[in-house]
Amino acid sequence: MIASGPAAKRPPHIWFEVLVMACLSEGQMLKRLAWILYTGLAAFANPAAALDLAPLLTGDMAKLVAHSAPKPLPEVPFQTADGTSALLSDYQGKWVLLNLWATWCAPCRAEMPMLSALQTTYGGETFEVITIATGRDSPAKVARFMDSIAVTNLPRHTDPNQKLARSLGILGLPVVLLIAPDGSEVARLTGPAKWDAPEALALVDALARDTTQN
Repeated sequence: MIASGPAAKRPPHIWFEVLVMACLSEGQMLKRLAWILYTGLAAFANPAAALDLAPLLTGDMAKLVAHSAPKPLPEVPFQTADGTSALLSDYQGKWVLLNLWATWCAPCRAEMPMLSALQTTYGGETFEVITIATGRDSPAKVARFMDSIAVTNLPRHTDPNQKLARSLGILGLPVVLLIAPDGSEVARLTGPAKWDAPEALALVDALARDTTQN
């Protein structure tokens, strides 16, 4: 066995081993740095990851299923109350709680005052409740229902041919999509929910206060 002497007297094979070890160490360091950079950028690119929704999904909000990765939304138009077309991407830049509903759906009708209260309390530059009636509801029918419960602060959008609902994979109502400021779907709740429950208020309050999109 050849002992390791002063650097100048080490045989060539020992220099090679040192070089290999140095390269391996550097490679491991680079991999580690790349991972740190990736996860850091992912947090900025995905507002939901930066906000960390998991601790907020308790109680009735445990039914809100957070996706493992953000899902892009389809560019499928829906109809506004004045008859013009709009896209979900028109709302980018803020958190959106998108509610798909219908006037014939009893749970949908029951949720509407609670959603209106959320919009009253938290709606603004960082958060908004968007409601779209999908299916056979005409704009006039939607307007009559909203007027009958004195809700004036929620949009009376419609999806008359269910094209948007189908593109989103909606199989039943009501459904809520949680849309991040970058326009991606980060969570979904299928079925009714108590939007006036403390857990729901805590979730929406966190979204409204979130500044990671800035």
